[in-house]
Amino acid sequence: MNFNDSERIRGILRTMGYEPAKTWEEADLILLNTCTIREKPDQKVLSHVGEYKKIKEKKPDALIAVAGCLVQRAGWELVQKAPAIDIMFSSFNIHQFPELLNQAQAGYKAIAILENPPEDEDKIWEYPLERDNPYCAYVTVIKGCDKNCTYCVVPRTRGRERSRSLESILEEIKRLVEDGVREIHLLGQNVTAWGKDFKKQMHFSELLWKVAEIEGVERIRFTTGHPVDLDDEIIQAMAEIPQVCNALHLPIQSGSNRILNLMDRGYTKEEYLEKVFKLKEKIKGIALSTDIIVGFPSETEKDFEDTLDVIKQVEFEQIFSFKFSPRPGTPAASIENQIPDEIKTRRITELLEIQKTIMAKIAGRYKGTVQEILIEELRGKDTLVGRTTTNRWAEMKGGRELTGKIVRALVKEASPFNLTCEVLEVVR
Repeated sequence: MNFNDSERIRGILRTMGYEPAKTWEEADLILLNTCTIREKPDQKVLSHVGEYKKIKEKKPDALIAVAGCLVQRAGWELVQKAPAIDIMFSSFNIHQFPELLNQAQAGYKAIAILENPPEDEDKIWEYPLERDNPYCAYVTVIKGCDKNCTYCVVPRTRGRERSRSLESILEEIKRLVEDGVREIHLLGQNVTAWGKDFKKQMHFSELLWKVAEIEGVERIRFTTGHPVDLDDEIIQAMAEIPQVCNALHLPIQSGSNRILNLMDRGYTKEEYLEKVFKLKEKIKGIALSTDIIVGFPSETEKDFEDTLDVIKQVEFEQIFSFKFSPRPGTPAASIENQIPDEIKTRRITELLEIQKTIMAKIAGRYKGTVQEILIEELRGKDTLVGRTTTNRWAEMKGGRELTGKIVRALVKEASPFNLTCEVLEVVR
């Protein structure tokens, strides 16, 4: 989501006549788009601003801007800690950036911190994206989250769920396809909740079918869905729509029912596994990834073992694991029995060792198979790079004429993170 927001901000700057600078020392404007899901990014932002403020010694008119979730959470406290900041806005009001930039150029502090998303928030879709990838594009379909996970700041920083209209989504996708895009990646803090907040409710599976009807859309992915909202209709649509890739990111966070209850996740380990096994049954060769928080307050060795059990049963192709980081204002930050960092470190190390073995096992299954790969770029003289439908990176020899093509390729070698392939034929 932040990456897609940055693409939109770059598009706004391009429409205003800005060009990317080669280095920050040469820039007229430096903008940091921030995350605040963990403590470390907060610290990095202050460190970067401290470095970037040196630009004002040589270029007094240069501007420093900070956008994103940290702005929404910290507000004026951030400016007090880093007075070199000239412009601040959050994901609520990216569309107001041109006006704020004009204010800052006139010599004013341009700080716009809103308690709630404004009524004209949808103006953001009028601005273009500036993408690095000519063949794959992110499309935001819903903002915010209505869940109340006790560790999470997203409802505070991104607001409650606001679904983007079907017409607006399809119009953007049609423009992207006309621009050469072949893969559409639908985005949302809780993407599978799309349509529930409309006066006349729509189901996320309907959106998948509508996107698939657009001529030129070869692949569809979506991130991130909450397990509670992943229902039989979505699973069936994934199984029946040819363009929907056989890959899904489904965060479990913990395998312990006690911890899941403390997190207020709304499902049990057993309910999660039931959905996973249904996905595996309906969708051939589906690749699953997940998020896991290690060391949630009061997590015992038994709770952690329950998480390891899920990892072993599911065999995720990828795990994004994090040590619990208490976020200001969240219920989990004040739960008694916070876990010492050395225990978190030991547990996450053990988890990653188990996952390393699983990934090596999965890699072995790819060797000798034929995969459909969308070629995304040419590196060097003859190395093509693309992704399988299961979201695996793959390399093969070939020329620039294959970029943007979908090829069938034989997997010659497979490592946990990469496939080495030989092109057999161009599919389309």
